[in-house]
Amino acid sequence: MSQVIEGLYYSESHEFVKVEGEYGYVGITDYAQDQLGNVVYVDMPEVGDDVTAGEDFGAVESVKAASDLISPVSGEVVEVNEALEDEPELINKDAFGSWIIKVKLSDPSELDALLSAADYGKLCQ
Repeated sequence: MSQVIEGLYYSESHEFVKVEGEYGYVGITDYAQDQLGNVVYVDMPEVGDDVTAGEDFGAVESVKAASDLISPVSGEVVEVNEALEDEPELINKDAFGSWIIKVKLSDPSELDALLSAADYGKLCQ
């Protein structure tokens, strides 16, 4: 079974948010990377771009599929994980350690609409 980490927020489209202060680190879950298979490319927004909860902000491509990335939160992209440009397979090795974007949260109350680890675990069963 895929790994689910307590203390993170999860979306039904298999993204996670790790909140630190006013920032959220967004990536795809272990379940998502497992379903995709070997990740070969990550399409990320630019620093300074705005993302909106429920809307796509990029894509992850694997040898068998491409999947849109749906932002679980709204805000400004303040950093992208540049390591993924050269090594997209880092997502397969450690999905939760390989966040894709760091967002300055514009509306922290959006987190209330996301799933807990327990609820996300049930979704993945």
